Amino acid sequence: MEGGNKLENTYIIDLKSITKEYDGTKVLDNISFYVRKNEFITLLGPSGCGKTTTLRIIGGFEQPTEGRVIFEGEDITNLPPYKRQINTVFQKYALFPHMNVFENIAFGLNIKKVPKDEIKKRVKEMLKLVNLEGFENRSIQSLSGGQQQRVAIARALVNEPKVLLLDEPLGALDLKLRKEMQTELKSMQQRVGITFIYVTHDQEEALTMSDTIVVMDKGVIQQIGTPVDIYNEPKNAFVAKFIGESNIVEGIMHEDFNVEFAGRVFKCIDKGFDKDEEIEVVIRPEDILITKPEEGQLKGTITSVIFKGVHYEMICNDGQFNWKIHSTIMKPVGTEVGMCVEPENIHVMKKAIKK
Repeated sequence: MEGGNKLENTYIIDLKSITKEYDGTKVLDNISFYVRKNEFITLLGPSGCGKTTTLRIIGGFEQPTEGRVIFEGEDITNLPPYKRQINTVFQKYALFPHMNVFENIAFGLNIKKVPKDEIKKRVKEMLKLVNLEGFENRSIQSLSGGQQQRVAIARALVNEPKVLLLDEPLGALDLKLRKEMQTELKSMQQRVGITFIYVTHDQEEALTMSDTIVVMDKGVIQQIGTPVDIYNEPKNAFVAKFIGESNIVEGIMHEDFNVEFAGRVFKCIDKGFDKDEEIEVVIRPEDILITKPEEGQLKGTITSVIFKGVHYEMICNDGQFNWKIHSTIMKPVGTEVGMCVEPENIHVMKKAIKK
């Protein structure tokens, strides 16, 4: 890339063509991506997609079969974990039960023989950061799951790493606490100003916290982008289905800005496809507007209604396809309705090649 060196100076980590095999099975297949300084980047995908293996390679706990790990311009592929300026927080917090909160957080600093006054000061700062002031002498067993998680994060951050790796750290917490910790983690990251690389299979978690999301499946990167890009412009059917809910239908891209699906031609904002190319169209359930039957671009009958708390989820059958609709306005089962979609809410994707 031209001017690449200038850009690469802002990358703290650069993974180059990483492949990882176990007994001849590829769990990572030639993946490359970079991480910017002070970025909150999330590796997102289903179980077995390779996200944790990627994290372990960055941390130095695994060696890639092929490829290189670059950290601030230096090749660290073969550097052991303790020599990397990277710390890890795992789902199982691995706190020392025989030590109190202060001793757990100070553990790494004591090993490095940091002066006692400095340790006290830094542990105090960390406890303030993770909202556990005054907990110094508490035993680990007396803490809730959320508090233990905070201690694990404080213990990692007190070493002042340049990068913090987090492997499904909120997985063991209940839903309410998990949501609170999501907000807290994001604000901690912004306050300490270091790079967070986060692994999760939870789409909402990724969308809430990340600057950048790397969507993975079967050891391959499917898409990299901001949460808004990934949600609004999925690159393929896997991303569209995995991130949020989607209506996915087959269609034909007649020309730029004109797409046919569900038996009629719609205006859209996509371009750059071949003339009359077979494509797939993604429409999010919240982007379908219910109208009177005669005012709709499509017509159908409501066949199912479920109340979801904030909105109703309705299924509308147009004779060919069951459209999923999210709306605050409920139409009873059996009602005939019209459906309208704005051009910017019609997302055209290349058709997946069947292997």
